[in-house]
Amino acid sequence: MENKKSRGRQKIPMKKIEKQDDLYASFSKRRLGLHKKASDLVFECDVDIGMIYFSPKGNPFSFFHPNVDAVISRFQNLDIEFSESALLVTAGNREKVNELKNRLDELDIIEDIAIAKKKSYDDVIEARKRGWWESIEQLNASEVTKFEAWMDTTNFNMQNRLNELKNGASSS
Repeated sequence: MENKKSRGRQKIPMKKIEKQDDLYASFSKRRLGLHKKASDLVFECDVDIGMIYFSPKGNPFSFFHPNVDAVISRFQNLDIEFSESALLVTAGNREKVNELKNRLDELDIIEDIAIAKKKSYDDVIEARKRGWWESIEQLNASEVTKFEAWMDTTNFNMQNRLNELKNGASSS
């Protein structure tokens, strides 16, 4: 096994980050993580949520679901009864979030499949570069099947070309 180049994922101690560039980078990464967690909370628990915060540079950021007005109104009046239109807007927003989350999950699966296919093709190309006699024993069943299909196609093409050459030589 090859030597590891890093120590992997490490727990970072909670302390004030002094270096400005590191502070901005950390804020950016944690902000995205916070939004992801808030989105997951909305999706899994069907809750209303609102967050407002400022970056180290003073830029404002927020996350509200279903929307700012609904969250603020609910916070100010815990016993409030929402109008039918507000409930419809909320339901519509939740449905849109669910649709987008499902689409994102589908795209993640498609991406994973494409990455796996590319790796498989890259492995086959690498095996071809090494020469089949050097790498045939290292192929798994799926790779052997693909290699066999490639060899069949190559053999068919070679036979056709040979026949063309024979026919061309005999007619001259």
